[in-house]
Amino acid sequence: MLTEQELKTLLPEFESDLVSEVSESGALKSFTEGDILLKTGQYIRSTIIVVDGLVKVFREDEEGDEYFMYYIEPGEACALSMMAANEQNTSELTIKAAGDVELISVPLDKMDEWMLKYKTWYHYVLRSYRARFQELLNTIDHIAFRNMDERLVFYLKKHQKTRKSNIIPYTHAEIASELNSSREVISRLMKKLADKGHVKLNRQSIEIIDLDNF
Repeated sequence: MLTEQELKTLLPEFESDLVSEVSESGALKSFTEGDILLKTGQYIRSTIIVVDGLVKVFREDEEGDEYFMYYIEPGEACALSMMAANEQNTSELTIKAAGDVELISVPLDKMDEWMLKYKTWYHYVLRSYRARFQELLNTIDHIAFRNMDERLVFYLKKHQKTRKSNIIPYTHAEIASELNSSREVISRLMKKLADKGHVKLNRQSIEIIDLDNF
């Protein structure tokens, strides 16, 4: 488990007593890229807080197709697990590791206890709900009201911002899968972006040159 000082650095808003309880109750777990942390239909047994790396959240349809929703970054918690924890619900989303990931797994019975005991935990949970709700609104807006080229640019910008890198390490087929489109459509749109100097196409990645003026 992380030391209390490491936890305090990761979660500076938490009071010392809460940091101690997280250290005592939480379990540090490691995952590699593609590992499934939580699958659609699975019972949620714990709340997770990301320590290092990125966690990807997907919506899965009846055919098993996945649509990328958002990332969970270091210092952030999985709002889905927090919401379901109170009622012992099953997950409606799939969560995967996007590279090497370390996270803290917190038993569900600590949720209600800390909500009543620590104001900082209470506000942390509310911020997690609010952030994820805003992410969902943005995603719905682009799915419902934007063309595929606009959705693609939104997707690339989101990955650029979250990864803090201009290199998006996905193939056209992987991007098509996450946008619930076809590889042919994504390849055609990528070529248009490349022809206009917005991106550079590599074999296993996309390099963003300038999407601000799209």
